[in-house]
This record gives sequence, C-alpha cells and structure tokens, in this order.
Amino acid sequence: MSEVVVNTNVTLDGVMQAPAGPDEDTRGGFVRGGWARPYFDQVMAEQAGEGIAKGGAFLFGRRTYGHFASVWPHQPDDDMFAKVLNERTKYVASRTLREPLEWRNSTLLKGDAADAVAELKGQEDKDLVILGSGELIRSLMAHDLIDEYRLLIHPLVLGSGRRLFTDGTFATLRLVDSTTTTTGVVIATYRPAEPKVGTTT
Repeated sequence: MSEVVVNTNVTLDGVMQAPAGPDEDTRGGFVRGGWARPYFDQVMAEQAGEGIAKGGAFLFGRRTYGHFASVWPHQPDDDMFAKVLNERTKYVASRTLREPLEWRNSTLLKGDAADAVAELKGQEDKDLVILGSGELIRSLMAHDLIDEYRLLIHPLVLGSGRRLFTDGTFATLRLVDSTTTTTGVVIATYRPAEPKVGTTT
C-alpha cells in the first residue's frame, strides 16, 4: 500500500499561498506572491530531487493543478523537475472540472476525493505526493489519509494569505526528520501521532 505525502512551502505563520510568483494566486487581494523564490538553494534542490526520486504519482487540487499545467509543459525537457512532473501520473481532485487539462498523464478523480484517494492508496506501489493543494490536504486530513507532512518552513512572516492549517484543524504530529538550508528554511518531516492530553498542577 502506498502512502500520501504532503510536500509544501509555508511561512512561519503558516501561509502557503502563491509561493512561486506574484500572479500564482491573488485571491483575497494577496500581493506577496513569490515569497519562497529568494530562499531556494542547493540544499533544497537536493532534497527535492531525493523526494522526487522515491515518489510516484502526484495528487493535485484543481487550483494548483491548473497553475502547474500552465507552466511545466512549457519548460525544457532537460529540466529535472519538468521531466518528472510531465511524465509521471497526475491525479486531480476537482468538483468543477469535467475532464483534465491538456497536460499529459493527467487523470481526473471521480466521486468524493477522500474515497478516491483511499482507493488509490491500495493500488499504487509508490508514494502519492501532494504539491500545494491546501484544500485537498485539509480534506484528506479529516479522513486520516495523510501519512507524512514534508513542510518547507520559510523564515518569514507575511501576516496575511491563505494558510495551510485553517481554524478548526486539529492534528498531532511527530517530527521524524529535519534539515536546515543555507537560507534558513527548515525542511521538517512529520508523521501523524496519537493525541496527547496534558494537565498542569
């Protein structure tokens, strides 16, 4: 059985909106897009390469999928990330799309996303990797379908923007690995853990 692995950029205050560019996602009047770019370094590239090498198919929510589909098919084939993203299977969870966009190896999940992903976990041999896709992440969290969270925590506070974990989200996680890049990004890997109840005396 495969595992579902989240791989996403976040700020110290949990914002995940538009890390790659100013026009990536401007919902809510967000004007700070592209905040992750200045922090990319060789350490992050190597970590990303390792994650890509061991992963299998990708899982996307509609919005992240649409953005990726507008960018990566047009990148040169010798780009390591473009090659992997274009060639591997991509599963898309959407309530509005009737068919996937023109990005090869894309499959639109049918029915409820949680049910479809639970079925995929029993069919795939390698990890199912979620890139971005906050709404999908939260939906799968509610059904205990996420096995690992690989968070690239950037050393900045934006004060606004869509957050990975919204009000009402609850999860107890266990840190299993961490790496710090030369630019101060903490790449932290967490796995679900049993909730702990503490008391004060």
